[in-house]
Amino acid sequence: MSAIGTVESLWRYPVKSMRGEELDEVFAGFSGVYGDRLFAFSSSASPKGFPFLTGREQRQMLRYRPRFRQPEKAARPINQAEAEKLPPGVTPLYAAPDDLMLDVETPTGDALAIDDSALIEALRQGIDAKHQLTLLRSERALTDCRPLSIFAVQTAEKLAEETGVPVDKRRFRANVYIDLMSSEGFAEDKFVGRSLRIGSKLTVAILQRDARCMMITLDPDTAEKTPAILKAVAQAHEGMAGVYGAVLVEGMMHKGDSVELLN
Repeated sequence: MSAIGTVESLWRYPVKSMRGEELDEVFAGFSGVYGDRLFAFSSSASPKGFPFLTGREQRQMLRYRPRFRQPEKAARPINQAEAEKLPPGVTPLYAAPDDLMLDVETPTGDALAIDDSALIEALRQGIDAKHQLTLLRSERALTDCRPLSIFAVQTAEKLAEETGVPVDKRRFRANVYIDLMSSEGFAEDKFVGRSLRIGSKLTVAILQRDARCMMITLDPDTAEKTPAILKAVAQAHEGMAGVYGAVLVEGMMHKGDSVELLN
């Protein structure tokens, strides 16, 4: 077991493809970060295997800002302390749906409930009329692939060197950004097949590298495209940037926590 870095920042994305929120601490369970990607919009024009409307079809989604109405109830599971006392470690419960209700601030400054039909109409502006949208809600994070995504800040720095343009780490929409002791970009690739301990308890198996799409070309504030970033990832890094993980031991993560390589 060896220390390899610290948690630089923690993020969750209450609505798939909308703006994330940075938090000082998060609970990570077997299904992912608590409160992450609870909601998504499905589209009748998307494939059945991936039915979601995302920034690939509606770039402006990245500029919509979701907020929990009761952030204190969205911070961690409602029975976390009690569940952790029961052997061998019971999975904590999510709060009731009403306690995890969201409002969304649109790019024009309007505040709409996540289930307001006006939000769907706003999202349909500027995209093909074939996209008929439906709100989805799930207590399991509606992630693309694995429950947890991890990205080293040095990887963003490496891509900035390779492209000659600034690279905001938020383009990669990770849950955990790690500041590694190594200055090497893409060093997290070497963790695949191994496990990390983050903080005092949380243990994560690193399963695979993260295959990237045009989403990383989109500026998280303006939604403008920078194709050179995806081109660099595709040509120099086999289309991969960051890694996916699965939680082996549930627990809290905090900004500044130590990150250790276990095996």
